[in-house]
Amino acid sequence: MVNNLEQGFFGIGIQNGKTPENLGVLWRSAQNMGASFIFTIGNRYAKQACDTHKAVGAMPYFHYETFDDFFENLPKGAMLVGVELDEKAVQLETFKHPKRCVYLLGAEDHGMSKVAIEKSHHLVKFKSELSLNVSVAGSIIMYDRQAKLNFK
Repeated sequence: MVNNLEQGFFGIGIQNGKTPENLGVLWRSAQNMGASFIFTIGNRYAKQACDTHKAVGAMPYFHYETFDDFFENLPKGAMLVGVELDEKAVQLETFKHPKRCVYLLGAEDHGMSKVAIEKSHHLVKFKSELSLNVSVAGSIIMYDRQAKLNFK
C-alpha cells in the first residue's frame, strides 16, 4: 500500500501570466515532470496551442481570481514555494524541496506580488545571467525536484 504522506505531491502555476504560450509550455512540462495539478492566478487562459500533450485535460487545472483566494485554498499540509529573484530566496542548488508543495511563479515582467512573496513558506532562486522565460524557470524547478527527490 502506498503511503501518500510519504509519496508527496506538487502543483505549479503562474501569477498574472503574461502570455498564453508560457502557460501552455509550463503545463506540458508539468505533465511530463509529474505535477499533480496546475493553476493560474489572475489572468485566465482556458486552452493553449503550446499544450500539445493536452495537459489541461489530463490533470486538474484551477484558476483563482486573486492571490488571497489561491492562498486560502492551498492543499492541506502543502508548503508554498515562491520562485523569485529576492534577497531572501535560497539558491536552488541547496534547496530541499518539501514533499507536499505548490510552486508559484510570477509573470516575467513583474514577478510575484509583494503579498505572495511575504506569504510564501519558502523562496527559491537560481543562477542565471539574464532573466528566463517563466515556463523555462518552472521546468528547471520541476526537474530539480525530480532529481533530488528521486521519485519512482
